[in-house]
Amino acid sequence: MYALNFYSEYYEEALRTGRKTVTIRLGDKTDKYKAGMIVWVTIGPRFGKRQKLFTAILDRVEVKTIDALSPREIQKENPEFRSVDDVVALLRRIYSSDISVEDTVTVVHFSPVEEYPLPT
Repeated sequence: MYALNFYSEYYEEALRTGRKTVTIRLGDKTDKYKAGMIVWVTIGPRFGKRQKLFTAILDRVEVKTIDALSPREIQKENPEFRSVDDVVALLRRIYSSDISVEDTVTVVHFSPVEEYPLPT
């Protein structure tokens, strides 16, 4: 089982309410994430205790440059973001490196999978 982990608890509400349905990861991650995969969406520190929020399906996985991101992808990454500059600032905080709009990112679109209890 794979996981999409989010380090900041800031995202928990946006994930739970469905306002965040995209994650933008630095580099080409298509060897790790493929459309149709079922993953756990988790929150917590790297190498630390994490909490599973829900199960999701990866609807689409695309590789592009930051400057090719659509306004909708940017907003679905973070409902408060409006521009590629917002995405660059976020990626610099996460990856602690010099990042520009020409850098490659992987855009992962995901949807929650409803889980129903089995009949007893």
